[in-house]
Amino acid sequence: MTRIVVVGSINMDLVTQAPRFVGPGETILGERFLTVPGGKGANQAVAAARLGAEVALVGATGDDAFGQQLRQGLAAENVDLAHVAQLDDCASGTASITVAGGENQIIVVPAANARVTPAQVEQAQALIARADAVLVQMEIPLETVEATLRLGHRFGVPVILNPAPAQKLPAAWLQLARYVTPNQHELAILLGADPDEADSNRDFLVLMRRAPCPVVLTRGAEGAWYREQGEAIHQAGFDVAVVDSTGAGDTFNAALAVFLSEGLPTAVRKACAAAALSVGRLGAQGGMPSLHEVDRLLARQRD
Repeated sequence: MTRIVVVGSINMDLVTQAPRFVGPGETILGERFLTVPGGKGANQAVAAARLGAEVALVGATGDDAFGQQLRQGLAAENVDLAHVAQLDDCASGTASITVAGGENQIIVVPAANARVTPAQVEQAQALIARADAVLVQMEIPLETVEATLRLGHRFGVPVILNPAPAQKLPAAWLQLARYVTPNQHELAILLGADPDEADSNRDFLVLMRRAPCPVVLTRGAEGAWYREQGEAIHQAGFDVAVVDSTGAGDTFNAALAVFLSEGLPTAVRKACAAAALSVGRLGAQGGMPSLHEVDRLLARQRD
């Protein structure tokens, strides 16, 4: 069984479905409200577990009602919580999400996620040392991201850095990652470039060549781009009806990690298929597919 360690955030998502996004000072009637587990770290952990991996999560929640629900949900998905701290003096993280027309707007309050420490990562080093891949995102302190990259590099374990929410990172950090998985705007920000440079269909390929580490760049419904032996390769997306795109990127990253041992082209193709399936249902974790569903979609594409 593939072993994945995820270092990242755990949130309760407060989701409102609306006919459209509101403007400043405007009030409209929503269509539906629900609370669903989220956070990029928890999302990627759940997605990897559903794809058949043995998953451990390093993170933190508050000792509150949301924290209890979040931990129960992760345990039900067979995610190892031995390295998830429960803080009695801090609230659990939340994300307020508005969904309209298949797109989303998100405001994240980190809370307990801001207290995921490098020491926690060090305490999980035995798990990291025997992992097949490590996933880390940027909804936790940057020093913890750096610690994860350095520890994975020390043990020769591939670390996939999902740089969201994006900010500029030192080239020395990026060189420690086996792969970085931004969208085109995140890549520009990550490299300290003008995000407008990534607007055209080809400028993002220039930015990919400038990165000091291998890049797997996500393009939503268009699929993904990556470089293999110096050549830019496009993996097309899958044509699906979009209900909610929340969590699609997390599903992509989890699948990339789970299938990485099969080679990058196969891993990217399966990651695009998993991400496509994830947008067909509401909620970040609600739409994350099983391994059987991914295999079935790929089989239909071959027919």
